[in-house]
Amino acid sequence: QVQLVESGGGLVQPGGSLRLSCAASGSIFRVHSILWYRQAPGKERELVAGITSGGTTNYADSVKGRFTISRDNAKNTAYLQMNSLKPEDTALYYCNADVSLRTGTTRNYWGQGTQVTVSS
Repeated sequence: QVQLVESGGGLVQPGGSLRLSCAASGSIFRVHSILWYRQAPGKERELVAGITSGGTTNYADSVKGRFTISRDNAKNTAYLQMNSLKPEDTALYYCNADVSLRTGTTRNYWGQGTQVTVSS
């Protein structure tokens, strides 16, 4: 009933920037907190950033000052602006959101992920 679709990943040189998007679609009444996670090969999934429906944000220490999370509630879309990228930022990036459906149920959803590769 709800899909989260990430986009914007790609290959970028160290020091470069990328902007990821996470678009929610379906039978949505309201999208609550949206989180960005990442998982590098051989590593556990890591919480990168989060934003509440009211716009309160939080970040992992490893990305503070370089990444910015934002959202457009009218479009049910969240963004992750990533600047000063480092090779260690290379990972598959996922978004996760709690969504209230028009049926009244609230469920948690994951996207399929978008690959970010930082390499010269």
